[in-house]
Amino acid sequence: MNNGISKHGYINAADGHRRSVAVVLSLTIHAMVLAWVGGDWSRPADPGQPAQPLVSVLEVAVLPTPSEPQEIAPGPRAARSDLAVPSSARSANVARKSPAPVRPGLSQDAPPAPTAQDWAFAAGYQLKNSKAYRYNWGRQVRSMMGTAVEGPDQGIVRFKVTIAADGKLVALDTLWSTSVVAEQRARQAIAALPPLPPTPTGKPLVFEKTISFSPFVSDIPPIYKDDCVPDPPGFRNPFAQGEHARRPGNEDTQDPPLSLEECLQQLPQDSIEAEAANDQRQLDQWRSNRLGR
Repeated sequence: MNNGISKHGYINAADGHRRSVAVVLSLTIHAMVLAWVGGDWSRPADPGQPAQPLVSVLEVAVLPTPSEPQEIAPGPRAARSDLAVPSSARSANVARKSPAPVRPGLSQDAPPAPTAQDWAFAAGYQLKNSKAYRYNWGRQVRSMMGTAVEGPDQGIVRFKVTIAADGKLVALDTLWSTSVVAEQRARQAIAALPPLPPTPTGKPLVFEKTISFSPFVSDIPPIYKDDCVPDPPGFRNPFAQGEHARRPGNEDTQDPPLSLEECLQQLPQDSIEAEAANDQRQLDQWRSNRLGR
């Protein structure tokens, strides 16, 4: 194989001559190009003026290179700062995380106290264990307890009350209570009661009364039109002894010995509010019985 080098390592004379000619020719061409660019090769525009060298002006506009964004190594989600979030988004997140406004609780004002006319009627009404007297007593207590507000202080308390013939309180026992605050308010109001009229029968009056200190419950005025009708016999537990044998809260069975004519003379005209409240109560009982079945 002949690649310009002999087997003894010497370069052939013919190949060396050709390479020398190629190198000289390349250098000559480069020298002519450089001489044409930098030399005086232009012809004068006017024969009387000396020739002006041909100057090429190359304007280079250097534009600022945009700064490349630096790559940030990804870190854990919990280590990201809130500064990367726009201010509007941060304010929206704060507003979304803020607690909802507290809804004001419902309230119910205390009912007005019984008038002197109401107490005059109650002091002479003997039917159904002095029904009007017992209602006015509970209304008087509730009116002195103040406004009931929805919350942990609302509740119901039931008392067993004993009133002497002259209208003074003899005994007050708490049967049950759903709120300590309601019981305390009721006892404070009972201790501050104004002087009450004597009982209608001239005897001590014993009864049970529920006081509701709640914005959802109000004492319903009684209905008197059926007070002359005998009550159906109450349920009696044959296995119970003493007071537990009778139906709880059945105080209306103690009637004075009056004739039908005398009884009808004591019946008052029921108010529209009492009639409406009685109808609503019967409707609620009918609905609860149907759902219970």
